[in-house]
Amino acid sequence: MRLPLHLFAAVLLPSFVMAAELPYATESAFGDLKFNQPLAVVTPPGETDRVFVIEKPGRILVIDDLAHPRKSVFLDLRERVGSDESEQGVLALAFHPDYAHNRQFYVWYTSDPPGFRSEREDRLSRFLASAGNPNVADPASEQQLIAQPDEARNHNGGELLFGPDGYLYLSIGDEGGANDQFQNSQRIDKDFFSGIHRLDVDRRPGSLTPNPHPAVHPGSYSIPHDNPFVGATSFNGRPVDPARVRTEFWAVGLRNPWRMSFDPATGKLWCGDVGQGLHEEVDLIVRGGNYGWNYREGAFPFRGRPPAAAKFTEPIWDYPHTEGICITGGLVSHGSRYPDLAGKYLFADYAFGRVWALDPDGDKIVGPERVKQVAQSIGIVSFARDPRNGDVLLANIASGEVLRLVRNSAAR
Repeated sequence: MRLPLHLFAAVLLPSFVMAAELPYATESAFGDLKFNQPLAVVTPPGETDRVFVIEKPGRILVIDDLAHPRKSVFLDLRERVGSDESEQGVLALAFHPDYAHNRQFYVWYTSDPPGFRSEREDRLSRFLASAGNPNVADPASEQQLIAQPDEARNHNGGELLFGPDGYLYLSIGDEGGANDQFQNSQRIDKDFFSGIHRLDVDRRPGSLTPNPHPAVHPGSYSIPHDNPFVGATSFNGRPVDPARVRTEFWAVGLRNPWRMSFDPATGKLWCGDVGQGLHEEVDLIVRGGNYGWNYREGAFPFRGRPPAAAKFTEPIWDYPHTEGICITGGLVSHGSRYPDLAGKYLFADYAFGRVWALDPDGDKIVGPERVKQVAQSIGIVSFARDPRNGDVLLANIASGEVLRLVRNSAAR
């Protein structure tokens, strides 16, 4: 999410990348269907014949009858989004685990009305699908949970996932600009930026009321009692007021966490965090983890000297900008469709077009021998699974397609 689309042609791929020699290629997943800046493909839990495609400017489309795919508009938020410049727009979608019965789904989007810069917001909202038509949402059903003012158009992060624990996970960047100019990283007592949050949208017994904040819509969600910063009185060895701590945080110190996913086999949370000028990183997200930004970029020092008490969680893998300049987090491959990729984490570089497979070594940092390029496609902004057969799907914002990962028949 770093380069404007018109700059894709200016990206020079390293001469040693030979797509024809890679083991996998991509093809259109749904015939000749095209989309306006597709950002993600999402399937409601338990369904096998529908997918939903986010279009960045503000629409969510539904494709039903996947054997004979056709698209229609599920929800149109273009008037609420306003501008989709830079990294703004509808960014993420998650269906409630009990969606089949409660019709609830959640959307992370930016709102930037023309001419009203001070009103720009990042919003987490709950909507309902229509009771009478499962392929149409009710735009009037919006209930905002978080509406946070945002001074910049980039680094909006943007992933929504329900975890194996039934809680909603939300990733948010550092507000934008460059070099953490708004000084949001390494703070747990300011706003919601620069981390991953864990929310109880069902407000279960035993969960806690969020600490007051202008962005919070009271009564719309609760805090799981075991979130890591509940009751915190210090952070990085420095005192904080527990009444001001954003107890929503699950992990901190992330610059622009662009796509994350749970491994269904292990429950581990994988994330791609976009770097500043030198490094991109793959992280395993752990409870209370601090991933270092802006003291560090990837595994390397970036700005200032961290407090002696600060403890950082190392990236599982990072790569320099000679290899790529904008990571897209992916997913762990499972099933019989790609036996050589089973258990490997697939991710991409949006600008250089490389699709990699990382072979995990437990929770350990891996070396280059465990990361191999398997495909090539410039413009990949997210990964998903075909609900019918587990095929890996890729949203390509450059071509306007949803792609499928397939064996490369030309590879030797």
